Amino acid sequence: MPEKNKSTPRRRFIKPGDRIFRVPRPIQWEVILPSITRPRMGGGISTTVIAYGFAAIILIGTLLLMLPVSAADGIAPHPTTALFTATSSVCVTGLTVVDTNDYWSSFGEGVILFLIQIGGFGFMTTATLILLALGRKIGLRERLLIKEAMGVTQLGGVIRIVRQMAFFTLIAELLGAALIYLRISTLFPHGQALWKSVFHSISAFNNCGFDLYGGFRSLSDFQTDPLVVLTTAGLIILGGISYMVVSDMLRKRSFAHLSLDSKMVITTTAFLLALGTIVLLLTEMNNPATLGTLSLPQKILNAFFHSVTPRTAGFASLNIGSFAVYSLFFTMFLMFVGGASGSTAGGIKVNTFGLLIATIISTLRGNENATAFEREINTEQIHRALTLVILSVVFIFSIVFCLTITENMGFIDLLFETISAFGTVGLSTGITPLLNTAGRLLIILTMFIGRIGPLTLILSLTLRQRRSDFSYPKEAVRIG
Repeated sequence: MPEKNKSTPRRRFIKPGDRIFRVPRPIQWEVILPSITRPRMGGGISTTVIAYGFAAIILIGTLLLMLPVSAADGIAPHPTTALFTATSSVCVTGLTVVDTNDYWSSFGEGVILFLIQIGGFGFMTTATLILLALGRKIGLRERLLIKEAMGVTQLGGVIRIVRQMAFFTLIAELLGAALIYLRISTLFPHGQALWKSVFHSISAFNNCGFDLYGGFRSLSDFQTDPLVVLTTAGLIILGGISYMVVSDMLRKRSFAHLSLDSKMVITTTAFLLALGTIVLLLTEMNNPATLGTLSLPQKILNAFFHSVTPRTAGFASLNIGSFAVYSLFFTMFLMFVGGASGSTAGGIKVNTFGLLIATIISTLRGNENATAFEREINTEQIHRALTLVILSVVFIFSIVFCLTITENMGFIDLLFETISAFGTVGLSTGITPLLNTAGRLLIILTMFIGRIGPLTLILSLTLRQRRSDFSYPKEAVRIG
């Protein structure tokens, strides 16, 4: 009789009444912890809290701006004007249907500045700072929401990061205000110059394009002033690369030791800034309405600034409406990419763009897996990045299609306005005040989705991710 194979387990049939014991699997905290923040009936509460939080702040800002005291002439602003301004402030966009300096009173300007600061910090970070100031304890649920909203990989130390980020923001804004004050104190009375300096610095660091220079001029009066232009550009870059990258740079002090995320942000940002400066110099060099009348150093200065400001800042030292069509088209590309994840900037983010570029390069080289800086990129992140980009493009063209119906304006102007709103940039060819009520409501929706949509989408994809216990058969699809 042949000997039985001892390595083959014996099959046991379960009979009624048998007790079944399951061997527990290792605890997967990355799956369990996010589930704590979900309501019982499904749906991620974190994304809901963030979206509703921003909507509530916009509503409060709208009500405050509708008060007669908010307007310079003492007449209560139209609800659409108040809603547009509040949305643009909270979403740190900078698009305006009325000039901030000429239309709003000091109280209205204060409300706008307060909304900009909250919008730049983010709803969860602002709420955390308020709770800390009141001496409240931050629970696990709040820590998870902060972790997800800030894009932090570890749960521990998020409160410390929030405090450090607030301190870093305060120092950067105060330093920027001091540098700007040195210049404009010679142009305005001291009290007015101080207020404009603080307003301008906070607006720039939070990548918002609101200014107090009147007449929709933005920084056109300072296009030959390196101090104001470079200070503004520096604030925009600092706010646009995120505190996490700055902190990583200060701790490691060596590019080789930085995280892959930080390397991606720094290299992609530097590449886009250099590319933008070169392209704008070549395309606008001889345009008398933009760079044509400036000296060569001034041309380089303003070309550099206009490669920085599409990072979702919205300030302009040149007349955007006078740009050539190809310059506008390239600026749209910069606005669509935007700044870094977890920063005050909008767009699809340089992290996403850099990840996709690394994937393309790896594919062209014939590599099986996408790599960057001798690190392999997670395939799930590539899927999320592709989803984000494709849905963003679909949303933008849907809004443009609606605007072509409601507005009697050029297609390039409408496309530029939509991408500026979605990227929370604030640059405009000058059509924002000319939009009718339907057009303004569409741009309001675009600004809100641009500020909340990409973040909410990524969080939703992360929370809904599940490890499948099975896989389907693979089959090829023809490409190209």
